[in-house]
Amino acid sequence: MSNVRRLYRSRYQKKLGGVCAGLADFFQIDVTLVRLIWVLLVVFYGAGILAYIIAWIIIPQEP
Repeated sequence: MSNVRRLYRSRYQKKLGGVCAGLADFFQIDVTLVRLIWVLLVVFYGAGILAYIIAWIIIPQEP
């Protein structure tokens, strides 16, 4: 049996689309840290908004 982790958007810990919670679960880190990093990317680089929207579209929702 394979123990492969898959990247999914969260259904339960989401604030907007579940992308940050899904990434936090995949990398096994705190979701608050992922959200903080994402906010810093948005504030300082502006590309975080576009990256979030693309991730929201591409990453499937967890079953």
